[in-house]
Order: sequence, then structure tokens, then C-alpha cells
Amino acid sequence: MSRTRFRQGHCGQCQRSPVELLSETRAFFQGAIFQKHHYFSTLGSNNTSGGGDEQKETISVTFVSKDGEEIPIRVPIGTSMLEAAHQNDIELEGACEGSLACSTCHVIVMDMEHYNKLEEPSDEENDMLDLAFGLTETSRLGCQIIARPELDGIRLAIPAATRNFAVDGYVAKPH
Repeated sequence: MSRTRFRQGHCGQCQRSPVELLSETRAFFQGAIFQKHHYFSTLGSNNTSGGGDEQKETISVTFVSKDGEEIPIRVPIGTSMLEAAHQNDIELEGACEGSLACSTCHVIVMDMEHYNKLEEPSDEENDMLDLAFGLTETSRLGCQIIARPELDGIRLAIPAATRNFAVDGYVAKPH
């Protein structure tokens, strides 16, 4: 018999030692954590198993380059236009990687109908747009335009220049 398992408490009662209680508590919490993560894991696999054969819904987006070249692409719902541009090798810089700390992903929404379907720009986005080259009434940051079904067919012009932190001639590479 281990001398650390029990000790005599007040009024002559036998009590478990704090060390024994600690290991029991630890085992309980480890079991609870395993069950919690197991539950989330099971839930995640149930959501994907039913629709595994479905393609992710996309919308049609056309980027118009600085040279006027039209580049039509398909963009998955929930993807920012900055991410979509990088995934399709379209030259849209995004120096701050979408953290609203620059204006290098500035794009111009080419028609008012689609512009009006966008959410209002936040104060932070407006602050960054104030620094953008060639600002227009329909200017937005590409990192803040998120693909939604109602934006299907949107056309985005890339301005002729950006106010950039990098050296002239630098071509951004997506991460």
C-alpha cells in the first residue's frame, strides 16, 4: 500500500491525498478534451461526407488589366478578389496580404449595379482607399470584396499604378 494514497484528515476520516486527486482530475479533463475534439472531428466529417461529390459554387469575375486585357476567371464563394487574383496569376499586389494596412489591392468596380451590391466599406478600408492611386467613386480594396452569388459577373479594373512600399519593377508573388 502506498503511503501517498490516503491520509488521515480531520476527525479521523481517511481522505485521498492531493496528488491522487490531481491525477484523477487530470485524467478526467484529458478525457473531456478528447471527447470534445472527437465530437468536432466527427461533426466536420459528417458535413463533408454528404457533399463530397459536389463542386464548390463559383461566380464569374472579369479582371481588366492595366493594359486593357480582360481576364475572366471563376471564383469560389467566400474567396476575396485579392486571393482569387493571386490564385490566377493576375497582377494585383496586396502588399499587406489582406490585413487592411495598404492600398495596393485597389480595384475599380466597373459597373454601378455590382458596386451597389457590395457591403459598405469599413472606416479602415476608406482610410486605406484615401491613399490609393487613381481613386474613383467605385474604388474598393480587392481584399475586402468577398465572392457572393449576387456578385456573379462583376468586372474589376486594375488601376494603371499603385502606391507601393516595394521597389519599382517588383512583381508580387502570392504566398
